[in-house]
Amino acid sequence: MVDPLTASAPQVLPEIPSPTRDKLQNLPVRPLPLFIGQTYQTNRPRTLLVPDTFRSGGSTSVREAMCSIFRGTFCSFTGLGRLRNLQRSTGISAFVGRQYQTIPVAAEEQHDAGEHTQAKQDFQYDRLYQGHIPTNLFQKALLAAGSSVMSLYDPYRHDMIAVLGETTGYLALQMLRDRMKRHPEGCQILQERPRIRMSTLDMQWLRELPDGTFGREYARFLDVNMVSPDTRMPVKFVDDEELAYVIQRYREVHDLMHTLLGMPTNMLGEVVVKWFEAVQTGLPMCILGAAFGPLRLKSRKLEVLIKELLPWAVKSGQNAHCILNFYYEKRWEQTVESLREEIGIYPPPALNAGPQL
Repeated sequence: MVDPLTASAPQVLPEIPSPTRDKLQNLPVRPLPLFIGQTYQTNRPRTLLVPDTFRSGGSTSVREAMCSIFRGTFCSFTGLGRLRNLQRSTGISAFVGRQYQTIPVAAEEQHDAGEHTQAKQDFQYDRLYQGHIPTNLFQKALLAAGSSVMSLYDPYRHDMIAVLGETTGYLALQMLRDRMKRHPEGCQILQERPRIRMSTLDMQWLRELPDGTFGREYARFLDVNMVSPDTRMPVKFVDDEELAYVIQRYREVHDLMHTLLGMPTNMLGEVVVKWFEAVQTGLPMCILGAAFGPLRLKSRKLEVLIKELLPWAVKSGQNAHCILNFYYEKRWEQTVESLREEIGIYPPPALNAGPQL
């Protein structure tokens, strides 16, 4: 995707079939952001594409996110996903969202160049960390509303769940950060900022650890469920650099919680982990998933959840120390049982009569 504020040159695209294109070729082409996606070249006036009132520094990426959410919501509920095929065949994308390039008239070139440079400077100044998208309260509310609808409609839309967590979790993230600062190990994590990614993990070494160790069971979880820590979305909408790391750390230890709780990645396992995390973190995103996730379970699994797994997950969440206060990268050789006991997680219940998780 082309970043309209940092791109050094526009994408080369098919020429416009027009008798005047030879005259237009020598004029500079300036990117004009509208929504998301490919870039097209057009000689239509820019005022027909997007009002000037929306062209402010830093707001382009916010519009992109909003358009992606509401476009996905609308197409999912109305079956208009086939509009994508129409776009590919015609190049017309005013509704579903693309970026346009306009060819400005010569009289506007100097003014537009200065305006573009100022917008680029303002946008870069507002960034607090790599990938940060500054948003105001109204924009966060729109993003939260759209992402919550999409998360409920499709619980496997991890990108929507990530946006929901970032736009609604400010107060909970502050409390988690304060708990980390009051704990020596949590404070060390905030200072050193470790990351759990494939580039920082020695998977071969983890697979060779003895059975029952935390590292071996985590590697087994990744292999069996065919997941990777690299799939966690980067933080974009948290307007505090330290809080952005807190929620990034929460995302990266999510699979570790699956390992410690002994839960798979199916719907029942995710609901159980969300109940544990909701009690632990107080994040609205976790509470929403814990409350509405059971609606997608079949009757037998719902019975197991209510009678056995839910009470255990809630009790473990209440009894456990803050899950972000443990330097898991230094505990791979520790046994799962001893680490559970140290954190305060009760052993998982034996599901003798229930269905397979």
